[in-house]
Amino acid sequence: MTIGVGIIGLGMAVTPHMLALRELEAMGRTRIVGGFAPSAARREAFVSRWAAAAFDSLDALLAAPGLELVLILAPPGEHLPIAERAAAAGKHMIVEKPLERTVARAEALAELAERAGVRASVCFQHRFRPGALEFARRLRAGDLGTPLSASASIRWWRDANYFAQPGRGTMARDGGGVLLTQAIHTMDLLLHLMGPVRDVAGFARNAGLRATDTEDIAAAAIRFENGALGVIDATSVARPGFPERIEIAGTRASALLIGNRLEWYAGDGAPEVIDPGSGTGGGADPMAFDHGPHRALITEMLDAITEGRAPSNDARSALHVQRLIESWLEGRP
Repeated sequence: MTIGVGIIGLGMAVTPHMLALRELEAMGRTRIVGGFAPSAARREAFVSRWAAAAFDSLDALLAAPGLELVLILAPPGEHLPIAERAAAAGKHMIVEKPLERTVARAEALAELAERAGVRASVCFQHRFRPGALEFARRLRAGDLGTPLSASASIRWWRDANYFAQPGRGTMARDGGGVLLTQAIHTMDLLLHLMGPVRDVAGFARNAGLRATDTEDIAAAAIRFENGALGVIDATSVARPGFPERIEIAGTRASALLIGNRLEWYAGDGAPEVIDPGSGTGGGADPMAFDHGPHRALITEMLDAITEGRAPSNDARSALHVQRLIESWLEGRP
């Protein structure tokens, strides 16, 4: 079954999605209908690079023959109104992270898709990395035993070029800083593996290195609903940027996910290494990563549409991490 796909928002995030869609198109899974952005320059660049159609209005894209699925890659605060129009047109959607700027708006997006009877998923591609998929499989099979301690460290770097785009790193455009914009991927994966957080006590601040009004350094202690304890450390000021880490210790084994690399410690000797991995986009180039997980994420949505089921990364699954972030920042200095 070939599914027609359109892209809304033609900025930096379009590259891994288009690379994935091209491969899926060659496999007969998708047909790229075209893209839309308010900026004529971005539409022209999209046509030039990808040899794909561009539409000069959102309505024109949504009315295009054969369109079934849209990828919403616009800034976070634009997701809800775009999703409303896509759902009204009966289109399924994959929404870039975060789902929206606030929990309330994210909940509204999930609810409107459900009311309209369309599938909505969130672009948390870290869940679809090979090492993460194997980590989840082993954890759910009981190989780790009972999880006791689970932590995440995201020590990335974003340079001046990244923040040169107007509004980037501001509450008005993004709704948050390192937690909502960068660390959210790893934090979501931590919760995807461990389940929701019951309590969080944390701090956050702006280092003053950029002309932004959002946090770029944050740290917290957490307690999961399953009783495990841990910490989360996140920043975008750690030059030159390091692979993010998730560490979980259980009663039978311990595991480290360092970027894409999974190390499994079931005894006192050397670990079993699963998927040595590749770049993660934690440095000055935020797009320095493999698009394979994006392809897997889009494939999951295609399968969900074809099979008439919810995708594993549906919109509601994104709410846990946004609730954690809002609870964390309620007491921010």
